[in-house]
Amino acid sequence: MDRPFIADLHNHTTASDGEYSPTELVNQAVALGLQAVGVTDHDTLNGLDEALAAGEAAGIRVVPGVEVSLRFKRPYFIGTLHYLLYIPYELLDDARFRKEAEAIFSQGRGGGLVRARVTAINAEFGPNGATPLLGRDLTAEEIEALADNVTRRHFALALANNHGLSKEQVNMLIGNDSRAYIPSGIDPKTLTPLLHAYPQLVRVFAHPAAGSYPGESLYNEVLPPIEVVALLMPEFLDEGLLGLDGLEVQYPGHVQEHRDLMAEWADRYDLIQTGGSDCHDRVNRPLGVAGVDEDGLDMLLSLLGETITAE
Repeated sequence: MDRPFIADLHNHTTASDGEYSPTELVNQAVALGLQAVGVTDHDTLNGLDEALAAGEAAGIRVVPGVEVSLRFKRPYFIGTLHYLLYIPYELLDDARFRKEAEAIFSQGRGGGLVRARVTAINAEFGPNGATPLLGRDLTAEEIEALADNVTRRHFALALANNHGLSKEQVNMLIGNDSRAYIPSGIDPKTLTPLLHAYPQLVRVFAHPAAGSYPGESLYNEVLPPIEVVALLMPEFLDEGLLGLDGLEVQYPGHVQEHRDLMAEWADRYDLIQTGGSDCHDRVNRPLGVAGVDEDGLDMLLSLLGETITAE
């Protein structure tokens, strides 16, 4: 199959929510004839060492990265957007960077997110909250006792069984329109210190137009429409908060109209254009359906301080 790209820069492995192991993803990229593959798991660096070793063994460039979940609670949007960070090779050898990065990323999922949501519920609905509904404060421990991988269902069970709340009251506390609702991911301000400490990270807005895909799509998930993204762009462009080096333009959930618009935004804000499949599995969200050509890869590698020819 002839492809207009040589590098697929946005993909997931079993280190987060992908079906391929890091080694399997790299080997599949080789089988597809790609020259480079990005490994960008959600909020973790855990799959990168294996992927880099597999890339070296197979003779393909692995571009290491991470897809950071950023949460927003604005009058016009409550939810999560994704922010790709591409990482120079030498930075992955920096134990301090890895420790600091993982500590920050982990706050947006798992125990960190559970504690943030519990704190928000208590502040609003606890005995001393603005709208007291709970006889005592909710605790993270009673939620985490129900499962290793906590979901909204476990919050509902704890609130109903331990606190005697009705179904309607539970929905009031944990629904998306609750005043205490906190989306998954970290507040952008939480990430700012890491970005300032390690300016060599390359910052890319992931699939900015996917939420406006017409009709059903596995790629838009619960992302906001492009009009909301446009309102949030100043926060992404703000070097004091996040900053941007690139936009993900080539993406399977972007129709041509949106690819053209994202390319226009990239030109307007002097950003590089990136692209990737956002691979999660072999069938529904496969590898090798979007990416960048040699010039696109070269621009990313130049920002990473590297060359297109792997050493």
